[in-house]
Amino acid sequence: MVIIKTSAEINGIKKSCRLAAATLKYLADFIKPGVSTLYLNDLGHQYIIDHMAVPAPLGYEGYPKSICTSINNVVCHGIPSGKEILKTGDIINLDVTTILNGYFGDVSATYSVGKISPEASLLLERTQKSLELSIAALKPGKLLNDCVGKVIEPYISQFGYSVIRLLGGHGIGLKFHEDPFVFHFDTKEDDVILKPGMIFTIEPMINISRNWQVTIDKKDGWTVCTIDGALSCQFEHTVLITKTGSETLTKL
Repeated sequence: MVIIKTSAEINGIKKSCRLAAATLKYLADFIKPGVSTLYLNDLGHQYIIDHMAVPAPLGYEGYPKSICTSINNVVCHGIPSGKEILKTGDIINLDVTTILNGYFGDVSATYSVGKISPEASLLLERTQKSLELSIAALKPGKLLNDCVGKVIEPYISQFGYSVIRLLGGHGIGLKFHEDPFVFHFDTKEDDVILKPGMIFTIEPMINISRNWQVTIDKKDGWTVCTIDGALSCQFEHTVLITKTGSETLTKL
């Protein structure tokens, strides 16, 4: 059931979203060759704690770290490790979710590590653009699929890319994951009608190949990778549906 947030709840969620965005911005300055993903995790953990909040991923359904760090062909849920060292040419997605005074905020972005290939650079640029186009389409009274799946999939398909289908965005605010589930491809269905007070994430996961299929690491049960080893990229914002359009809560 989709939850329409009250004014008080919206204010609390906004504060958590701003902290999540500030954490992500803080961590971006430390992304460089030779840095471990565990180091980024520890920095993020401390920043969140120092701001009187809690990192939502830590302990969530057994997840062992405070942020997600997904490199190259890892689509999402990459687990930070001291053995995982960034190198020039990598791309890395950092996914940050905070709990501040009981409210959740969620944001992610993909960054280049040193100089990356022109192909990888275009993947980052186009994935971020697909998110921006989707957010611009949001308006109360419209269908969620019309604003997300029907916007993102045609845009990225023209470049020979594919949209991950087994994962998506989600409602958020009072819990980590709420309704609605947000598909980033055209489901061909009339689904959720957007209403003021709805808050959810849009977080397209885009593969540089036409193969959208993924595999989950059997050992850790979390790390999602492209099945063909192709690069994957993700950008994410938490958005609020307003009376006239939308507000991006995780944009500083």
